[in-house]
Amino acid sequence: MAFRLVTLNLNGLRSAASKGFVEWAAQAGADCMGVQEVKAQHDDVVGRFDHVAGMQGHFHFAEKKGYSGVGVYTRKQPSAVVVGLGHAEFDAEGRYVETRFDSADRKLSIISCYFPSGSSGEERQAVKYRFLDHLYPHLLALKREREFILVGDINIAHQAIDLKNWKGNQKNSGFLPDERAWMTRLLDEAGLVDVFRRLNPAPDQYTWWSNRGQAWAKNVGWRLDYHLATPGLASLARRESIYLAQRFSDHAPLTIDYDFSL
Repeated sequence: MAFRLVTLNLNGLRSAASKGFVEWAAQAGADCMGVQEVKAQHDDVVGRFDHVAGMQGHFHFAEKKGYSGVGVYTRKQPSAVVVGLGHAEFDAEGRYVETRFDSADRKLSIISCYFPSGSSGEERQAVKYRFLDHLYPHLLALKREREFILVGDINIAHQAIDLKNWKGNQKNSGFLPDERAWMTRLLDEAGLVDVFRRLNPAPDQYTWWSNRGQAWAKNVGWRLDYHLATPGLASLARRESIYLAQRFSDHAPLTIDYDFSL
């Protein structure tokens, strides 16, 4: 029994495809793949990217063209798909899709989520905080009902170990005290698990690199992409890897193998 789950911020599905994403996905062996920032609409995807590597895509597109959007590619047909959080502001931006795999003895969800970035200024940082305020009770309620793994670009580096230049970024979005405190609360009080960090406590493990200043070449990165799981599923995680051999976007794919099957 094995379940391979990948998460990747594509920084544009069509752009990532032009750099070999689809071919890589075909040999990555994923059972599910959460993608973020697809930057595409329904008509861009249908017949071209709605199936990748033998998996069917389920999407939440943003209303604005060329912006945001998330998807979950699944090998097994879900019992249900939940598109959006039921919150008009965030649902207009295409930030949440949940695929459910329910059976007589188990309720399980795989979620792809793209947290807002606050790096462009105070207005977007305020949106990010509103998103965090809405998502926390949503995940808490979901955890009472079902097991889940939320994968995605969280746009928060939790601890100093999660970015190279932590001293110089303490006043920058993505490493602000309130954002990091939210993550701590999610893990310590809500009881979710940062699966990658449980498996790999080593430094210099990053999933995003700025396009400025040779950040990629020098591995001056941030760990912004996560698997956040309920404890039962997290305990079944066995192996993790960040794929660095090819670049499809400014993020790297994060793969975790779990000891269960859908």
